Amino acid sequence: MHRLFQERWHYVPIETTPHPYMSFAMDDVLQEMVSGDGVPKFRAWVHDPYIILGLHDGRLPHLMDGLSYLEDAGFDYIVRNSGGLGVVLDAGVLNVSLILSKSSVAQIDDGYDLMLELVRKSFPGTDIEAYEIEHSYCPGSYDLSIGGRKFAGISQRRIRQGVAVQIYLCVTGSGAERAEIMRNFYHSSRKGEETKFSYPEIHPEDMASLNELLGTDLTVDAVLERMLGVIRESGTLEPLPDMDAAMRDRYHHHIERMKQRNRDIRADKEDMK
Repeated sequence: MHRLFQERWHYVPIETTPHPYMSFAMDDVLQEMVSGDGVPKFRAWVHDPYIILGLHDGRLPHLMDGLSYLEDAGFDYIVRNSGGLGVVLDAGVLNVSLILSKSSVAQIDDGYDLMLELVRKSFPGTDIEAYEIEHSYCPGSYDLSIGGRKFAGISQRRIRQGVAVQIYLCVTGSGAERAEIMRNFYHSSRKGEETKFSYPEIHPEDMASLNELLGTDLTVDAVLERMLGVIRESGTLEPLPDMDAAMRDRYHHHIERMKQRNRDIRADKEDMK
């Protein structure tokens, strides 16, 4: 077991960040906090129903048509503060962020490997592989799959001396239906035009939820408890201490930056509904 799982962790529960702006702002401010206190942090989050777009998605030639499609399909949307591509979030998708000091995961792959170990230890005896599922949405070298079908993806963001390793896990529902949403979004946003960036050609059958893959009826809460249990087995979890005034100011600063980033595409929407 990785030594980090044997340490003391701060835990930030799902209800702390009800809006996606808050989630991405929280991860940024937690990276600043871990740069000072060195205590790793585990944060869980769920947002329903949202499409979280990456910076590359914001450059699609017919983006507004794609956003109209998402609204018609019943999804809200934001552009996050990091690269990559869009992902689907809903009540059946668990997101987890591990906030770590850069010194503890000095190499980029160290952070990815830690999250991969956490997931594998949460599902002992399950053959979980990590490699790019080319025709999934938001494909990357640390896509997690079972039998060639993707159920999770890992990303990473580094600020100052902190690192946020983030994963989305499709727990319940249909992975193919989520993928179909993203496939239609790209078709509406691109309309066959050539682009400098290579957007994925999504094959919905290449994606699935954990319940579909394992033949189980797991809930998001049950999967979260499995992941927390990996740390409880050898380490400790305690609530995140209250932020001091300076950290609260930094948190609200990061929220405002998220609002500004989304000002053009969300001009007619409430910021924090």
